[in-house]
Amino acid sequence: MEEVDVLSLREAFSRQGIMLGFNGPFSATLMEEIGKALRKHMEGLSESPSAITDVFSAYIELSQNIRHYAASSGVSGAAAEATIIVSRDEAGHYVVSAGNVVLHDDGEALVARIGELAALDKTALKAAFKTQMRQPRDPQAKTGAGLGLIDLARRASQPLACSVKPLDSQHAFFSLRVVI
Repeated sequence: MEEVDVLSLREAFSRQGIMLGFNGPFSATLMEEIGKALRKHMEGLSESPSAITDVFSAYIELSQNIRHYAASSGVSGAAAEATIIVSRDEAGHYVVSAGNVVLHDDGEALVARIGELAALDKTALKAAFKTQMRQPRDPQAKTGAGLGLIDLARRASQPLACSVKPLDSQHAFFSLRVVI
């Protein structure tokens, strides 16, 4: 196995403004503990309560989506692991990025949905959120009410950005970037 150069990794994290990074299997307990650490770190930076709430909400939404997808899609083992990173860009915005293995078709559907949301302005996103809230929820559905991505888009200071990169004939790696 290749030896990890921790100093180089630390320097790369510093250059890219990465405050928090995780790569591996997500459990509810781990998600909660990382979320607590994120809140404490941001409070230590004397961030505004609204910034802390927005970043924390984005982290939780992305983490939950990854966990729910792994549980409902049959993706398991190393393919069920995920990567989540919280950083700051050059302009001082927080950036919450997440990625996980998905089935090709699921990844393409997500890219299409996020593209639709990215094309909407704040007024249209608010209307979409209200419309979605009024929709009846299927009690048999394994996912949420569909509000999470809309809420992420509403909290974001820039349009959501995503990508899908093929891994093999069935799987791809889906990445989503939320700038707050």
